[in-house]
Amino acid sequence: MTRSTERIDAEPTERTPTAVSQPRLGIIGWGRWAWRQLTSMRTALFLLLLLALAAVPGSLFPQRTADPNGVVQYFKENPGLAPILDKFQVFDAYTSFWFSSIYLLLFLSLIGCVLPRTVHHLRAIRTAPPRTPARLSRMPGFIALDLNDDGKATGSAVTAPDAIAAARSLLRRRGYRVAVFEGAQTKDSTELSVSAERGYLREAGNLVFHIALLGILITVGIGGGFGYNGNRVVVEGQTMINTLAAYDSFNPGRFFTDAELSPYSIRLDKLAVTYETQNKDARGLPTDYTATVTARTQDSRNGYKTTIKVNEPLNIGGTNVYLLGNGYAPHITVRDPRGHVVFSDFVPFLPQDSNLTSLGVVKVPDGLQQQIGMMGFFYPTKAVAQNGAFYSSYPDVKAPMLTLNVYSGDLGLNGGVPRSVYTLDTSRLKQLTGVSTGVKSIELAPGYSQQLPDGLGSVSLDGVSRFASFQVNHDPTQGWVLLFTVCAFGGLLTSLFVPRRRLWVKAIGQASGPLRLEYAGLARGDDPQLETVVETLAQNHIEALRNRDPGASDGRHPEEDTRRTT
Repeated sequence: MTRSTERIDAEPTERTPTAVSQPRLGIIGWGRWAWRQLTSMRTALFLLLLLALAAVPGSLFPQRTADPNGVVQYFKENPGLAPILDKFQVFDAYTSFWFSSIYLLLFLSLIGCVLPRTVHHLRAIRTAPPRTPARLSRMPGFIALDLNDDGKATGSAVTAPDAIAAARSLLRRRGYRVAVFEGAQTKDSTELSVSAERGYLREAGNLVFHIALLGILITVGIGGGFGYNGNRVVVEGQTMINTLAAYDSFNPGRFFTDAELSPYSIRLDKLAVTYETQNKDARGLPTDYTATVTARTQDSRNGYKTTIKVNEPLNIGGTNVYLLGNGYAPHITVRDPRGHVVFSDFVPFLPQDSNLTSLGVVKVPDGLQQQIGMMGFFYPTKAVAQNGAFYSSYPDVKAPMLTLNVYSGDLGLNGGVPRSVYTLDTSRLKQLTGVSTGVKSIELAPGYSQQLPDGLGSVSLDGVSRFASFQVNHDPTQGWVLLFTVCAFGGLLTSLFVPRRRLWVKAIGQASGPLRLEYAGLARGDDPQLETVVETLAQNHIEALRNRDPGASDGRHPEEDTRRTT
């Protein structure tokens, strides 16, 4: 046979799968997707971790709100790196744009997580317990008992309604939510059961914890907007008045007004520092700081004595006054060539090491032929190194000495630009003493004076006092933060230690046979006590049936809340 020319043998072709066609999300769809991602619990936990990481720079670098002098010192020691870090607001970490962004996202994420769960929980607690499973033998802690003639009490046999009524009453007394169900009925058997559950307080505690955490975020944000904090260095014998102009540095909240400054004053009477002297390895380490102050308010114009310690702030006028630091303030007097005093004040010197070797600046803009500035070191206990350099060997005042280098020229105070009292701009000044000039630096002990170069006058060290660095903090939401913190702690404990479980008791009455009782339980999560609870329930139930009073009732017949199962 010949092959037909009309037939065409073609290789079978593979059917190529078509691509899945997905609908376009659009702006609204992408917005819903982003909201679901933001409000997921995984995102909330990630943002919480990110917020903790974002707070790390606040511990590694000095902050303007807490340690403005430390920021100045960091700029001086790191002139190249400090401006770059400042552009990223590292020295204002807790008010920076990146910290605030994480804070706001965490706030929104918690709202999106908590609100739906709260609505779902409110619906769940209004819902009756679920019906009894058909086969309790599959549940943990299953116990089955046959109630024979020994189950008779007061001359009458126990029926299924009697057993379920006793079980219902017993479970209600233990704090369970109960519901009675009627099972399949036949000619030979009757089935009744009670379903009980408890532990909704566990989810309630979880929600309270998250709501309290949300409340802390809100109150901290409000407190940051209406609060303020400021720093002031006060020398012994001087007084700090709670006015805006009295602060060395001041950081108000976004909604701060001058009316929030309560009128009061604090005079530093004495700053006592105790040092370790017995232990040679720790000699000179401070063991206690105590600032004795006289506080005055409008209600106590005569003032009252009190103390401020490092961890014991003074509460006055709605603010907390903290003791942050201390140091020495030499009393320096400058006279003109005729002996007239042109400058006389206590000048705080900033500590540079643990033995309080301190650096300070003195500026004398008026009264002399030229403006002069002096920069020097104060040594509480002077010692001399092998190379001839001075240093302090002990932080307390044992052998004090002050060294000064003198500069003359323009201090830059007349240009209208704010200048720090702790720094001296030498770009327009001529150095008169120091190694580079060939003129020895001025060295002063208390009660001594020396002549200034070029016949400008004289300078003397008249005494040494201590100074204390106080931080005044006003937070109108402290009470609310404490309340929410207690609620968060209580909610966390509740969510950890309250078990969520369900218990069932089923009674099967048979026409020709004993009453069969079945007990079982189910826990949500790990519950090592579940089997013990089921066993105890069975024992107490049998005991209640043996001691029952046939005429007694808990005031409600079980058929009143009976639901027929399918």
